[in-house]
Amino acid sequence: MFVIIVGGGKVGAHLAGLLIASDHRVCVVEPRTTARDHLAQTLPLETIVAGSGSDPAVLEACGVRQADVVAAVTGDDEVNLVVTSLARFEFHAPRTIARVNNPKNAWMFTAEMGVDVALSQADLMAHLILEEMSLGDMMTLLKLRRGRYSLVEEKIAADSLAVGRAITDLNLPHECVIVAIIRRGRLIPPHGDTVLHAGDEVLALTAAEQVQRLAEILGG
Repeated sequence: MFVIIVGGGKVGAHLAGLLIASDHRVCVVEPRTTARDHLAQTLPLETIVAGSGSDPAVLEACGVRQADVVAAVTGDDEVNLVVTSLARFEFHAPRTIARVNNPKNAWMFTAEMGVDVALSQADLMAHLILEEMSLGDMMTLLKLRRGRYSLVEEKIAADSLAVGRAITDLNLPHECVIVAIIRRGRLIPPHGDTVLHAGDEVLALTAAEQVQRLAEILGG
């Protein structure tokens, strides 16, 4: 995969490092000399391009027409919107990602502005806190398909209604599958007649809207 990252600050540098470590091809566009000097300490020099990502000529020189993803992660929301708009509508990039610095600007980061995925650190943190508070002891391990599905883990409490009941008798939500049970350190493949015990660690794949219902079934 070829990814163009516009913005060589801490976020851009970290993202580039992760992608390169996973054997992806990366180009980081950064206009500031000091930022480029920092990038050069951790990234291959050939991945760093001097210039503004809001300049179509710079994006063209980076190979934007061959890019799989264009990620605009500068500290300026206006620049990030210009970059994603250019990438999508001028160069037809198949995937665009934009960093939202000011949550008040989040309403502008839409598909109409060329943004496929908008990432706001403040918004993500707020949603994570609210989600963790609402789910009690249930832990979200992984989100899939843009958050539509979640892989969650719940430890069965002694007072849970699930204790002593087979999986088929739990009346699980329609879009919910128990994928594994860990009991006293051993992995147990789940079946319909598998009976849950207090202390079992249950891993389940569920639709986002069913997470709360699952927590009520498995929780104490």
